Amino acid sequence: MKKLEKALDVAMSTIMATVMLVLIIFGTWQIFTRWILNNPSTFTEELLRYLLIWAGMIGAAYCFFHDKHVKLTLLTSRLHGVPLMVVSVIDEIIVIVFVVYVYIYGGMQMMSANMTQLTAVLRLPMSLIYGCLPVSGVFVILSKLLRYLSMYKEKKVERGGSEA
Repeated sequence: MKKLEKALDVAMSTIMATVMLVLIIFGTWQIFTRWILNNPSTFTEELLRYLLIWAGMIGAAYCFFHDKHVKLTLLTSRLHGVPLMVVSVIDEIIVIVFVVYVYIYGGMQMMSANMTQLTAVLRLPMSLIYGCLPVSGVFVILSKLLRYLSMYKEKKVERGGSEA
């Protein structure tokens, strides 16, 4: 299970590092062409916009993986024991339902609806842009499943179950 967690972490961080590197390179090129050459590059502006969308969505999934996403702890900070566990389970169910319906199902719908539409400058299918939704949704679901399996395994070990 640790290997699976490591592989997911490496996959997401590799995608994020690659996207961020491309953002830095082409962002610098965009600034250079706009301010020094007074002739802004048209393709980099569109590319940067779409890469920023991908970076945001994969970054959000990465935050879910490391449990570093924004949380409202107004209620949970006051609860302990069983009520906290009940609220946490309800919260996790809501997150999973939202991610499956909006990110994965909605993203697939958007991809299929925009398969033939092309971006203005790069002439890429818009389905590539909307592809960040199901990809990040799958990453979030995998993150949640791995977290649940780890928690289950830890509880099993605490109760005297086998570690294998």
